[in-house]
Amino acid sequence: MKEIKEKCGVFGIYNIDDASAITALGLHALQHRGQEGCGIVSFDGKTFHSEKRHGLVGDNFTNKDVLKKLPGKFAVGHNRYSTTGETSMRNIQPFFADLHGGGIAIAHNGNLTNALRLRENLVKDGAIFRTTSDTETIVQLIAKSKRTRIIDKIIDTLFQIQGGFALTMITNKKLIGVRDPLGIRPLVLGKLKNSYVLASESCALDIIGAKFIREVENGEIIVIEDNNIQSIKPFPKKKSRPCVFEYIYFARPDSLLDGKSAYEYRKNLGHELARESKNFGDIVVPVPDSGVPAALGYAQHKQMNFELGLIRNHYVGRTFIEPTQNIRSLGVKLKLSANMSSINNKSIILIDDSLVRGTTCHKIVKMLYEAGAKEVHVKIACPEIKYPDFYGIDMPSKKELLAANKSLNEMNKFIGSDTLSFLSLDGLYKGLCFKKRNNIYPQFTDHYFTGKYPIERVDQNNDKIVSQLSLLSGKSNN
Repeated sequence: MKEIKEKCGVFGIYNIDDASAITALGLHALQHRGQEGCGIVSFDGKTFHSEKRHGLVGDNFTNKDVLKKLPGKFAVGHNRYSTTGETSMRNIQPFFADLHGGGIAIAHNGNLTNALRLRENLVKDGAIFRTTSDTETIVQLIAKSKRTRIIDKIIDTLFQIQGGFALTMITNKKLIGVRDPLGIRPLVLGKLKNSYVLASESCALDIIGAKFIREVENGEIIVIEDNNIQSIKPFPKKKSRPCVFEYIYFARPDSLLDGKSAYEYRKNLGHELARESKNFGDIVVPVPDSGVPAALGYAQHKQMNFELGLIRNHYVGRTFIEPTQNIRSLGVKLKLSANMSSINNKSIILIDDSLVRGTTCHKIVKMLYEAGAKEVHVKIACPEIKYPDFYGIDMPSKKELLAANKSLNEMNKFIGSDTLSFLSLDGLYKGLCFKKRNNIYPQFTDHYFTGKYPIERVDQNNDKIVSQLSLLSGKSNN
C-alpha cells in the first residue's frame, strides 16, 4: 500500500561476544526500515571484517558460515531501503575506511541536503569516491579533517553537513552514535549486560534482550569506550523536531517514541479522526497493516464494529516475479484481498494512515465495491501530504502528490469513494501530544503538510529531489 518509504535502519554494539550475531538480530527487528540490502562490519581487536548482501537479513545473516567471517566484540550494521537508483553492492553499508590513526565503519540513516555541493568540493580537492551515496561524503570529510582525535574529526565533519541523519560508528576502541541537531532521524541507546547498544528503534533492543536507556538527544554525540558513556553536545542548543512520520507510519508499532509506543500514538490518531468525523457507516475496516491502530482507535471512539475487511498476503514481497502483463495488471490484489463475508452490503469506513499518489487507494476502493460493499468512506489518519521530503524519506515529487494537485472533491473522485476526509493538522498534534508542555504542543518536522522546511535544501533542482547521488538516475541510494 505504501508509497512513502523510510531509508535505513542502523545498529551498533560494543564489547560483547558474538557481536555480529547480535547485530544480525537487531537488524532483523529493523527490517521494516530497509529491505534491499544489509551489511555488518565487525572488529576483532586487530582487524575489521565486512560482509554485505543484497536482500533481507534473514536470508543472509542466519548462516553460521557468514557470521564466522565477522569475528569480534564490536559490530555495526545497516539495513538499506530500496530506491529507483543504482542497486550496486558498493552502496550497501556500513562503509569502512582506513584513516590516519585507525579504521572506522559507518552506518547512516537519513539524508544530507548539501551532499552534492560537499562532494563537488571534495572531488576538486582530490578526493576519489567509490560509491554514489552521500554517506561516503561523511567518510571523506572525516578522513580529510586536520584534527588529531577521531572524535574531533567527527565533530569537524558534523559542522559541515546538513540534513536529517543518525549515525552509528565503530573505531578501534569506540562505539559512536550521532543524531542530527533537530533530531529528525531517530536513534536510541540501550544496555545488554555490561555492553551498550545503539539502534534506530527500541524494537531492536527488545529482540536481543537489551534494556532501553533513552533516546539519543537531538544534536548529541554518544561515545562508548571501556564500557563508559560520554555525551558530547557540540551544536548550539535547539528544540527537538523529530520526523512526524516516525509516529504516523515508519517506526514499528512496538517501538518507543518519547516514552510511548508508536501503536499508542497511532491509535490516538484514530480517536482524533473519529472526533472530527461524522458518524456514518456500518463497520470500520483498516488498510493492513499500517491502518490497523488508527482504525481500532476510530472504532472504539465511535463504538462501531471493527472488521478485517481486507486480508493481506504477507508472502508477497519485493522479489515477487511478475512474468506477464496479465500478472502485473493484478496490482494490489497480489498483496490484498477483500473479505467478502465481512463487507458485503455494508457501508464501510476505510481507514489508512496516509494518502500519497492515490493510485493504490483507488484500487482498494474498487476492490471493496466489487466485493459487494454498499458504500466506501475513506478516512486518512493524517493531514493531506502536499510537499516532498529531503531528509531521508523516499517520497514522490510535488507534481506526483495527489493532495498537492487536486482539491478534496477531485481527490475523492479520483479514488472513487463516496467520501474522503483527512485528519486536521490540529488533530494530528492533539493525537501525538498527549499533553502540552508549558501550554504549547511540541513541534515535529511536519513539512509534508505545511511546507515549512526546518533545514535549507542546498541540493535542490526545482521540484525534483536530488537527495543522494546515483550514476544512473540521480535518485537516492542511502
